Amino acid sequence: MPESKNLRSNDPHLKRGERPALEPTAQIFGCAEGKRPTLKTISRMTGLAVTTVSRALLDAPDIGSGTKKRVQETAIRIGYRPNRAGVGLRTGKTNVISLVLSTDHNVMNNTARLISSIAGTLQGTTYHMNVTPYFPTEDPMVPIRYIVETQSADAIILNQIKPRDPRIAYLIERNFPFAAHGRSDWANNHAYYDFDNGRFGELAIDQLVQRNRETILLVSPPMDQSYAQDFMSGAVSRGTDLGINIILMEGTDSDSPATEIEAVVARHLSDTPKICGVICASTTSAMAAVSAIEDAGLFVGKDVDVFSKEAIPFLKRFRKPILTVHEDVETAGNFLAKAVMQRITDPTKPPMQGLETPNF
Repeated sequence: MPESKNLRSNDPHLKRGERPALEPTAQIFGCAEGKRPTLKTISRMTGLAVTTVSRALLDAPDIGSGTKKRVQETAIRIGYRPNRAGVGLRTGKTNVISLVLSTDHNVMNNTARLISSIAGTLQGTTYHMNVTPYFPTEDPMVPIRYIVETQSADAIILNQIKPRDPRIAYLIERNFPFAAHGRSDWANNHAYYDFDNGRFGELAIDQLVQRNRETILLVSPPMDQSYAQDFMSGAVSRGTDLGINIILMEGTDSDSPATEIEAVVARHLSDTPKICGVICASTTSAMAAVSAIEDAGLFVGKDVDVFSKEAIPFLKRFRKPILTVHEDVETAGNFLAKAVMQRITDPTKPPMQGLETPNF
């Protein structure tokens, strides 16, 4: 067949069989060569007004979900990035959301998934995420004060919430946008997403009682945190109602090193041979408990049942008889990202609040 003329280049400098170079991306998308894509570029491509494009990227509530999706997909496709310097001068905003996390590796089980979810939700919007770490030995107020006083972010997402968390009191007092992964005593006044740990405690007791477990060890989280108090309250209250012997693990918690948890569980098993159920609040503590149980010559699911929550489906691959409930950290990250964007764009609206109820 004769070669189609449409497939040949008119460039006389090309050798036979040589293909013409692709056009620069900027030219393909209507930008001058060497210029970065702008809101006007997205406007031309979508046929939407620049103001509509801007508000869609900010996840404004008055913009339809279809329009937001079209704008955000276009922004990703052409590599649009807001000019932070220009945005800052024009609006006083940084377009940065800071995720403030402890560097304690023993409580980082769910962190990677949380970060990924938040980053994914912000993709295609004008916002970018940075992670602001602080050390367990450091005052957790230090990074919060720094962000607020330097205005280095437009909003904060924080976790490891305490009932009367000074960070939350400070942010509320200064009317600084934030969302908490967990509930404080002032939860009615701030954005949050939480896992119902009280219900988790009740559910764990119910399932172990159905398996005729009457002496149960609770491997508690750090008791200065809200979720730990909710978990303990739910489990102890349900255990008392059902006449179950509840033993609270002393000397460590579920965020401690695994070797430490294992040693303390082993001591409890030795001191109280009637223990036939263990409830854990983390994957690490569940694995440590299993190790202690097996070192004592006992079998998980036969002699002692282990009940735990987890964010990644792993424990049943570790030991099939482990009883688990799923904590949806991906949904939590998605919700928290949207909650802080709402607080930035429309602070007069009631704060977004979400609660995940566990199921077995």
